[in-house]
Amino acid sequence: MVKIKWSKDSLEDLKEICDFIAFDSPYYAAMLKERIFEMVEHISLFPEMGRSVPESEDPSVRELIYKSYRIIYEVKEGCLEIITIIHGSRLLKLKSIN
Repeated sequence: MVKIKWSKDSLEDLKEICDFIAFDSPYYAAMLKERIFEMVEHISLFPEMGRSVPESEDPSVRELIYKSYRIIYEVKEGCLEIITIIHGSRLLKLKSIN
């Protein structure tokens, strides 16, 4: 199991997503947040399980898809860093992952 680091942006992204969902359903917002944290814990056991991010040429930048959301992370020496969480319909800015 590798150490997990959450970037400030990734935590803000998750909060914004959950806040948006909570307008309609606080229950589903809490469920989504819980499930994303579970997925990240699973990634820490198998860091290479995610696919390479198509927008990045760096093979250490990977993603795992959960429902409509992309959990984008970078595999580093001894840890993995959650870079962002973004809805799949939104454009991913390359500067946020390089």
